[in-house]
Amino acid sequence: MNQLNSIILEGNVVRKAEFSEPKTGFLVCRFPLAVNRKTKTPEGETKEEVSYFDVETYGEMAESCYKWCDRGQGVRVVGRLKQSRWEENNKKHSKIFVIAEHVEYKFSKPKPEEKAPEVVQAEATADAATEPAKEEATTAEAVF
Repeated sequence: MNQLNSIILEGNVVRKAEFSEPKTGFLVCRFPLAVNRKTKTPEGETKEEVSYFDVETYGEMAESCYKWCDRGQGVRVVGRLKQSRWEENNKKHSKIFVIAEHVEYKFSKPKPEEKAPEVVQAEATADAATEPAKEEATTAEAVF
């Protein structure tokens, strides 16, 4: 039986993405993503709940994310969850984060006198989801 591990998030980048090239040799970009959810209380008041997710990208997509992921930038991330486990000072730790397989940048609508910005997308190949060093796809297209 196949198991499903897939996630889609839309939100805003919390702070400028961090870029690194670890000893393994492939490029890595990490950024925190804030996702807002509005709900109504039984009294009819609107309540906003914010969740924060750490997102990680690799290869060419990491370069694209580093270039475009500034604080406040709207993004849509499609990817999978990954759990990291470690032990430190005889205490077990665990962290769950998102491995992005596709990132789409959302730009605000331009004023009528401004030219419409392009929507830039970065997408991982199927193999890149399991082997970050082999990732190769970055696309861009204009949206009006």
